[in-house]
Amino acid sequence: RETALWMVACLLLASLPRGQLDTTCHAFVGETVVLPCTITLPGELTLSKSMLYWQIGTKLVHFFQNGQDSLKGQDEKFHGRTSLFLDQMKHGNLSLKISNVQLWDDAEYSCIYRQTENHQTKKSTIKLNVSALPRIEEPPSPSEQNQIPSGSPVDVPCLAVLPLSFLLLVPLRLWHL
Repeated sequence: RETALWMVACLLLASLPRGQLDTTCHAFVGETVVLPCTITLPGELTLSKSMLYWQIGTKLVHFFQNGQDSLKGQDEKFHGRTSLFLDQMKHGNLSLKISNVQLWDDAEYSCIYRQTENHQTKKSTIKLNVSALPRIEEPPSPSEQNQIPSGSPVDVPCLAVLPLSFLLLVPLRLWHL
């Protein structure tokens, strides 16, 4: 639920005018996060004449050009975990989805859009904060509760068996008489 709220907040922040402060998103390890990036141009974007870079410094996270993903130079840590909203790109949604978020994904991302026709470039910066899920100690299962704690005397369970075996031997002894 928190993740959904953060995603909505990030998308709302991304829709503010471009003079905005950098956007910050939050995710836990293993979750999927959407890093928002939107641009407003008159009319629809011509994807075949567009380039979109998602980067951390000089590290390539995702690259789109000539109407399709071009992931040959993608950093291997992101291989198979990033995607764009291809059906929404022509309307200006250049957001990046990262699945199975890892601690090393915690970084400042640049979304750089460039029109190849007129070399117009737009850039925004999104900070992703990644946290490990808090570890919750679970109570022991019933089978674990019945186990003998280490360091306890080994002959204790045998004492419980002794009266039972004695009770069985007595009738057997009488039967033989």
